[in-house]
Amino acid sequence: MSFYRNAVWFMKGLQEYTKSGYETAAKHFVPSDLDVNLSGRSFIITGANSGIGKAAAQEIASRGGTIHMVCRDKGRAEAAKAEIIANSKNQNVHVYIVDMSSARQVWEFAQSFSQNNVVHVLVNNAGCMVNQRELTEEGLEKNFATNTLGTYILTTALIPALKKVEDPRVITVSSGGMLTQKLNVDDLQFEKGTFDGTMAYAQNKRQQVILTERWAFQHKEIHFSSMHPGWADTPAVQSSMPSFHAKMQSRLRSEAMGADTVVWLAASAAATQNPSGLFFQDRKPVATHLPLALSRSSPQEEEKLLVELEEFALKFKP
Repeated sequence: MSFYRNAVWFMKGLQEYTKSGYETAAKHFVPSDLDVNLSGRSFIITGANSGIGKAAAQEIASRGGTIHMVCRDKGRAEAAKAEIIANSKNQNVHVYIVDMSSARQVWEFAQSFSQNNVVHVLVNNAGCMVNQRELTEEGLEKNFATNTLGTYILTTALIPALKKVEDPRVITVSSGGMLTQKLNVDDLQFEKGTFDGTMAYAQNKRQQVILTERWAFQHKEIHFSSMHPGWADTPAVQSSMPSFHAKMQSRLRSEAMGADTVVWLAASAAATQNPSGLFFQDRKPVATHLPLALSRSSPQEEEKLLVELEEFALKFKP
């Protein structure tokens, strides 16, 4: 089944996830959707110093939004901040140094931020694909710690603050690669069998989509969405998937193309006319499973995922 999923997904990707796929989809975009003034709106964007996160921050800042960049590396973050301010002429850009693979750091940031700031939109963009099994200082597998647990803690910790504002939104940058995976809640940290970083990443991205659906059901006051940016030419792709990048470079999307749906979901009034909890690609909700792929999980499996993540989260809560 994994061979079938991978083959169908790759053929779908060649048609839809490339630069030409974006250009085809963009013919149906409504340009006025992003003719918005975001002054007075506050946006937290994780991983905002490069790639899709930086491109999204740039577009939102250009429309007047206040940007809170959550980044791991201070030097790269400050350089990106200066560039965003210079290009947008918007001084309301702020940097917070947080390692999203550290559950304690994520908790501490979320608690501190909620006490001192307002947030209207959370963009869970930060992610990693480590190709050899690696543990964090807290003893967690790094892909899971960053992509799933970090996203879970930051989102759940900020939900009370989001419920205090008008039109709150949470956007999680997932991946079409999750279509190749069925939720495996019995091995969240990839301790069984041979470790495969690409598979681990795709499994995390499946978990993010399920979390988005569950959060939407639990918290009706907030509009949740997940999305696939397509195959974009980002530093993360270059470093984590060098052979894929070398073969596909001429067909990859720009960072701005990859970020377009993030910006649309974060800023456009049209986005929230869709139901909460959906998975988007090029401004449209799309299926979360390939045909005949047998990748659907049971309600019991999904509930077990939430229970286990809550247990992990509470273990590291200050």
